Amino acid sequence: MSKSALQIARAAYQPKLPKALQGPVVAKEGAATQSVGDQAKIKELFPNTYGLPVIEFVPGAAQASEPINVGVILSGGQAPGGHNVISGLFDGVKSINPASKLYGFILGPGGLVDHNYMELTSDIIDDYRNTGGFDIIGSGRTKLEKTEQFEKGIEILRELNIKALVIIGGDDSNTNACVLAEYYAAKKYGVQVIGCPKTIDGDLKNEQIETSFGFDTACKTYSELIGNIQRDCNSARKYWHFIKLMGRSASHIALECALQTQPNICLISEEVEAKEMSLDDVVNYIADIVAARADEGCHYGTVLIPEGLIEFIPAIKKLIKELNEVLTDPVTGEPRVFPDAEEQIAYVKRTIAKENLAVLESLPEDVARQLCLERDPHGNVQVSLIETEKLLSRMVADRLKETKRAPKFATQHHFFGYEGRCAAPSNYDADYCYSLGYNASRLIAAGKTGYMSIVKNTTAPASEWVAGGVPITMMMNIERRNGADKPVIRKALVELDGAPFKFFAAHRAEWAKKTSYVYPGPIQYFGPTEVCDQPTKTLQLEQA
Repeated sequence: MSKSALQIARAAYQPKLPKALQGPVVAKEGAATQSVGDQAKIKELFPNTYGLPVIEFVPGAAQASEPINVGVILSGGQAPGGHNVISGLFDGVKSINPASKLYGFILGPGGLVDHNYMELTSDIIDDYRNTGGFDIIGSGRTKLEKTEQFEKGIEILRELNIKALVIIGGDDSNTNACVLAEYYAAKKYGVQVIGCPKTIDGDLKNEQIETSFGFDTACKTYSELIGNIQRDCNSARKYWHFIKLMGRSASHIALECALQTQPNICLISEEVEAKEMSLDDVVNYIADIVAARADEGCHYGTVLIPEGLIEFIPAIKKLIKELNEVLTDPVTGEPRVFPDAEEQIAYVKRTIAKENLAVLESLPEDVARQLCLERDPHGNVQVSLIETEKLLSRMVADRLKETKRAPKFATQHHFFGYEGRCAAPSNYDADYCYSLGYNASRLIAAGKTGYMSIVKNTTAPASEWVAGGVPITMMMNIERRNGADKPVIRKALVELDGAPFKFFAAHRAEWAKKTSYVYPGPIQYFGPTEVCDQPTKTLQLEQA
């Protein structure tokens, strides 16, 4: 394998580990927990893993331990730091007993079902320490939710004598981990299941999980690119740059990038919904700022747009909700099948409510068509395929022409998504992920199942971080998915009364009027700690 100079230098980096995990530990248990919503229903669905206590690891006495075989799965979209979670898990299980083994299931949860695996040895692990990507074993989006999948999984787990399975994923993947943990506990199969919080979107967080891994690196990567564009923007002074950023279900990435780069405009989906703004309102908001800057002789600027914005506009959200229902077969729960696209569109138009049809027909034809046709594996609208940045710039241009304002309005468009998912992890993510993986080995040694590995106090030096576990059921509620009520981990949205948004809201009028750009530059791996080890602005403001 050929390596760059940075890869070679980064391979030597030893991630920092909390003092709490640097020696023998014991699990200190808190009070019993309950789910964030629908307590009776969640308890009924998860009788064996509900109500468990939050735990914290504290120093304990050394004990001899038998070797333990552990399996690991990377599930869902990539996020920087996944390889360090596996490295930390590997080092952790080897510290329990050097004869312990770690097996990786290939290409996600499907590898467990299809018995596709490899043993991860020190030679393999050492090639991937502190690197981006999930390519050590690959990832996949197979959902673990059927009894036959669980039973196929137990066959290979027994064959390899695996006593614990670690699933590294986002909210849906960890929901599946919880379902699997409950099934194996109910059957008394003797297999533990532990989750790790992954998603660059930043929406897997709560009072126990400070941040999901990968968010720090992805936002710093995007912010570098936005800063570069803003430098170009401030040099040429002739374009408005409309920049769409990943974040379908929440606007954490857009908000963090705005805090890092200070653009002229940043839309926050949660605010759009809370204010019940229409698409017209959003367009007018942007057009007014463009016109105000044009009056000052500034015919340029930057606009940050979360990819899920369309779904948060109340009228369109209501439309999408009905589309998800009518395009799902109520018997099978699978997407309805139509002979061709035109028949699907015709079916939608004659089936949905009149008010939703009016909204659909008010949209540009290409956007309306995408809403009717494109579905993801869960049967939901493929919002990320809608080029919101082009839609908004086009509508803003039309509005400016109507009102005869800002005659020099010229645009450029960008979508930053995949650019951030596999970046080499920042020092923060390298340390955080390694600690999450090492901590997962301690949850396994403590005999826990149905838990998520957590590391807190991460705005402090790494040595002072706090490690432990939270029952996954604590984060769950019931939501409507694919035409049916299902238990899922509740997504964390941007809190409009939270410190990060309040800071942004207090400064955005100034950023809109003036050119206040900040240029973060590339992620730094070597140098002073204030440059290399800083957490996100979001985390700093939340923990202040």
